Amino acid sequence: MKLILQEFLSLDGVAQGPGSPDEDISDGFTRGGWLVPHLDEEFMRITTSWLGEADAFLFGRRTYTNFARDWPTMDDPDDPAAAKLNGLPKYVASQSLTGVDWEPTTILTGDVLSQVAELKRQPGRELQIHGSARLGASLLAAGLIDELRLMVAPVVVGGGRRLFPDSGVPAGLRLLSNETTPSGVAAQVYEWTGVPRYGRYEAGAHS
Repeated sequence: MKLILQEFLSLDGVAQGPGSPDEDISDGFTRGGWLVPHLDEEFMRITTSWLGEADAFLFGRRTYTNFARDWPTMDDPDDPAAAKLNGLPKYVASQSLTGVDWEPTTILTGDVLSQVAELKRQPGRELQIHGSARLGASLLAAGLIDELRLMVAPVVVGGGRRLFPDSGVPAGLRLLSNETTPSGVAAQVYEWTGVPRYGRYEAGAHS
């Protein structure tokens, strides 16, 4: 399976609490819900099409706990997101969880990177990470992410957990597609290309 990292981001890279003020208040975050004013039908079409490629999901503990609290109550059989998230295999990377209620879920503990690498060798289309910014950043640093799908909202949150922290490991990316919704959200798809390339600008060299 390909490992896909899908994130909702602000222009300043914040991934925390896009959906509501109380979605994720960890570390004193009080600016949740910043994505909601920018949702529209085109946003839903794009994210639903991405979700349709999933054969399994991978979460960090914090995101898994939030999803496991909310999604089991969303059991509309005509909702493709609910059907996917509630029905497909789920994996949660955690050194502290000892049990789960949102089935089917498998806890990954110990050497998570090796276990994720093994999951990628399994047959299937996509193993998708939704949210879970810290886990996603660590897997990107390890070279395990195949593709990033980013929905970037036209808002500067000004604080909160970021997908790419200042201490992050550099990564080279290649843009595969880019489209913008009527509300101004940029849907950007990148593939990981390894170590970034560097160069020196020479005046007049590109005239």
